[in-house]
Formats: sequence, structure tokens, C-alpha cells
Amino acid sequence: MIETLRNVLQVKGLCVKVKTDQGMVPLVHDVDLTIKSGTVHGLVGESGSGKTVTSMSLLQLLNPKATSIEGSIRLNGRELNGLCHKEMRSIRGKEIALIMQNPMSAFSAVFTIGHQFVETIRTHTALTRKQAIELAITSMQDVNLPEPAELMKRYPFQLSGGMLQRVMIAITISLRPSLIIADEPTTALDMTNQLQVLRQLNRIRSEYGTSILLISHDLSVIAEMANEVSVLQHGRIVEHSDVYRLFDEPKHDYSKQLLATRPALMMDKQVKELIVS
Repeated sequence: MIETLRNVLQVKGLCVKVKTDQGMVPLVHDVDLTIKSGTVHGLVGESGSGKTVTSMSLLQLLNPKATSIEGSIRLNGRELNGLCHKEMRSIRGKEIALIMQNPMSAFSAVFTIGHQFVETIRTHTALTRKQAIELAITSMQDVNLPEPAELMKRYPFQLSGGMLQRVMIAITISLRPSLIIADEPTTALDMTNQLQVLRQLNRIRSEYGTSILLISHDLSVIAEMANEVSVLQHGRIVEHSDVYRLFDEPKHDYSKQLLATRPALMMDKQVKELIVS
């Protein structure tokens, strides 16, 4: 019997507008997305196409005084659009998590890694401080961070970008969200750290059934990681298909242009095995 995957995220008619001196200007137009449990959905497009605005609207992180969000955003059947700040704070991290392009942006420079990790866990769980510390250390071990107990005492500026990115993933693992939004998670990393981050994301998906919205301009990453792909141009989704059809038989002219401009370099077998193993 084939198991039917449940819908984790359903977005219908998402429109985002920003206030300007000339009035409301649309940034995202009538976007529809459906992401099923345990799958990776790629969102691709050139810079300025609306990828990050879309992800920020899903998390309700856009300034409500400067923007308006219309449409439906349902996470595990619960409508997110219009929830108050307090309700969204309880959902972010616990049910829907964000891995940023610049990991330094996710941490305060004045608190240790351990302080921020533990406080995040305790905000969303009933664990004691001791239990939260144990969970933090275990989660850091799960992403192959060396000497996690010592790393807990360090400040963000004392860690490399790759290590900070893995700390972000460790925090995500500890809370087991239904959906992870990974916004250009490997852009600022070297090849070795890129592979480590992608491998950890794939492990979270396979072991915990976590869904991932993977936003990336790197089509080789999308080709290796995604099950389905949506192509965004000028704030509109112009094509949606499974990853094989998109790369083999793109329908829209913009999709064809994106694929034509990617580097003609393919990951070798060893690199592929590192990601999927």
C-alpha cells in the first residue's frame, strides 16, 4: 500500500505588498505552494524575484506597518496569516523554523551560544535548565560539532560561519519542527561546509519526517535535494513541477533561461553520496 503524505504547508493566493510614497506596491503575486511531510520543496529564481519576501511572509516576520499580506498560509491545518505576535512567537522555532543565509544574523553577539541555545529550548518546552543543556549538547553532537560543551561557552564571533550554521541546525533539530525554511543555507560557506550542511538537512528530513522549503539560487543543490520545485519570477510562480521534469523538460521560458545559465559542472558520485548517505 502506498502511503499518502499529508500536507504540512498549504499556501493559497499569497500576495505581499509594501507601502511606498506612491502607494502599495506588490512584491509577491498570487503564490500557491503545497509541501508534503518529509519532502523538500525547492524555490528558485534570480535575485529580487521574491524568494526571501515569500519566506518572511510565511513566518509572519514582515513589518505589518510597512507591508500587507493577503491570502491563506496554513501549517498543519492552522491558519497563520493574521495571528497575533504572541501566537506566532510560540509557533516559530517549535513548528516552523528558519535557517538563514547569514548565520551571524541569527545570534546575539552579547550572549554565549549556550545561553541562546538553552533559552530557545526553554521558550518552547517545559524542560528544566539542566535538561535543556543536555538536549543542546546532544543536538550539537548530532550535527558533528566538536566538543559541544566547550562550544556552549563561546560567543558567536568565536565560531566560523560553517560552525554557526550547524549550531542553527542543531537548534532546529532539538525542537523538531514540522517545517524548516532554509533560505540560501549554503551561500556563504565553502564546499566542505556546504556538504556538511546539506547532509544534515537531508538527515533531518529522512529521520524525523521534517518538510523543508529550500530557497536557493544554486541549481545543483536544488537538483540533488528537492522533490518538487517552484520557479519564481517577479514575485509570481511561473512553473511548478517535480525536480526531474523541471531539469529535463522545463516548460516556461524563464525556467529555460535559469537552467541555461547554471555552471556546466556536475557533482561527482562521491559528492552525491556525501549528501544522501
